[in-house]
Amino acid sequence: MEIGIPPLSETAMDQARKRQQNLTKPPGSLGRLETFSVEIAGITDEPTPELEEAVIATVAGDHGVVAEGVSAFPQDVTAQMVANFAHGGAGVNALANTVDARNLIVDAGVAAAEYPGMDSVVVDKVGNGTDNIATGAAMSRADAEAAIEVGRSVVAEHAPEADIIGLGDMGIGNTTPSAAVTAAITGYPPEAVTDHGSGIDEETFERKVAVVERALENDAPDPEDGIDVLRSVGGFEIGALAGIALEGASRRTPIVVDGFITGAGALVAAQIEPAVTDYLLPSHSSVESGHSIQHEALRLDPLFDLDLRLGEGTGAALGIAVYKGACATLREMATFEEAGVSN
Repeated sequence: MEIGIPPLSETAMDQARKRQQNLTKPPGSLGRLETFSVEIAGITDEPTPELEEAVIATVAGDHGVVAEGVSAFPQDVTAQMVANFAHGGAGVNALANTVDARNLIVDAGVAAAEYPGMDSVVVDKVGNGTDNIATGAAMSRADAEAAIEVGRSVVAEHAPEADIIGLGDMGIGNTTPSAAVTAAITGYPPEAVTDHGSGIDEETFERKVAVVERALENDAPDPEDGIDVLRSVGGFEIGALAGIALEGASRRTPIVVDGFITGAGALVAAQIEPAVTDYLLPSHSSVESGHSIQHEALRLDPLFDLDLRLGEGTGAALGIAVYKGACATLREMATFEEAGVSN
């Protein structure tokens, strides 16, 4: 899979650094906000970037592995929550509104779901949920590639002018394939990257770890091949999230990673095209134990830790507020010369 991702613009970053050094403040007094503004200048190739159009892509999919009893909720909840997003009643809707971001809702593989009268849902199903990774591969390689293409088309067709894109997810049971993806790519054992998801008890947690172990043993995905990992133990929404990251990066769009599931998508994207990591921005540190391992692999330093574990793109929405602020200070603050203030 060939995806052209340009290098960061050194020229734009140099110009942003020089402006930062001359703004009306002590050097470094805005801390990481200064670093973010320079990084985003390199991503966008704009010395004073403006993140006016923000999009949070919440991608949904179902998973055959719920048959193993690894989730606290029934599979029907996935489609019900997609409808809730469409009606504006979810956490991501509230936070997206707060940071003036558009919530883009995508069904990449929800089981037998329809959304009459809900035109805001982009329906581009690869299938009606994946197969059970406890008993075989999640999908074919062709379907894995199709899932990535769903994500790429989401950006190309529905967010081509986005200045920044936050990743979000919905899918009952999707922390199990996300743990398997993370273990496969990072090399950490399943018990280190598997956690309690939506609130399962200890007995269910032990079963979940065993399912992840069995999935990796049964199919033995190639950790160097992101598409093979996705095929073996992933999910349709995980593949679409990887595709969004790849397509966004190819268009010089910063991509904000949310929680554990979007982190799995980012790992898949990075295995397909390592240059994508230059375009990934962190948001929060999830309570899921595998999230910090994902951050380590992707070289991301979280912005905050608020004990979030909802997903949907809620953490990414809060992150977008920080990145908007970082760019606004670079762009809107006066230099010493402009303000007539002694440097």
